[in-house]
Order: sequence, then structure tokens, then C-alpha cells
Amino acid sequence: MSGQELPKRSLFKLIGDLPGYLVALLRSELERLKAELIGKVKEIGIGVGLIAAGAFFAFFAFAVLLAAAVLGIATALPAWLAALIVGGALLLITAILVLIGVSLLKRGTPPVPTETIESVKQDVNAIKGIGHHDTATDTGKRD
Repeated sequence: MSGQELPKRSLFKLIGDLPGYLVALLRSELERLKAELIGKVKEIGIGVGLIAAGAFFAFFAFAVLLAAAVLGIATALPAWLAALIVGGALLLITAILVLIGVSLLKRGTPPVPTETIESVKQDVNAIKGIGHHDTATDTGKRD
């Protein structure tokens, strides 16, 4: 009879531990969600900053190109050529900064926590008994 009581005890123990496991799972998923969203928002912020820096340089490039046009019309000497070279360099810097900024924006948008969503789907499937779920690996990653 004692052999029959042990499975009942372990079942009750498992049922008693279940709320704790679910709370720990929810906490780890929320932490993962928070970390993923912070990372994506950070990339968006850096991308916007680089685009703003590109716009800043574009403003000065436009001013230099205007000065070059004025100098070119006024004198047709090498002074305007120098101004065009400076303006071209500023436009090159602008293009590089904007391209990098757009690239970072594309990586960070849409700010959907895809990794966390996939992990929650795996957890739900594991609770349902569908698929493979390695508890030793997951608890090490999430704590």
C-alpha cells in the first residue's frame, strides 16, 4: 500500500508546485519581453539620432553649395571649386549617416517582441504536451 501512496503524494506535490512554476514562467517571460523591447527601442533611438545628424550635415552642405554657386558665378576661379569639394564631402557624410540610420530603423521596427512571442508559444505547447521542451536548459537561460 505504501507504493500506491507515493504516486498520490508526488501528484499532490506536483499540483501544489504548479502555481509556483507558472508564476516563475510568467516572470521570466515578462523579463524577456522587457529586454527585447528595450533593445528594439534603443536601435530605433540610435537610428533616429543618426538621421537627425545626417539632416544637420545636409543643412550645412546646402549652405556650402550655395556659397559655392555664389563664388562660382562671381569669379569663376578655383575658390568655387574648393567650396564644391567641401559641399560634396558633406553630402557624402550625410548619405552615409542616413543610410546607417535607416538600416537601424528597419532592424528595430516594428517593435514587436518576436522572440518572446515564440517562446510563449513554445511554453504553451509544452504545457499542452505538444512539441519538445527542455526544462533544464530553459530554467538556466531565464533565471
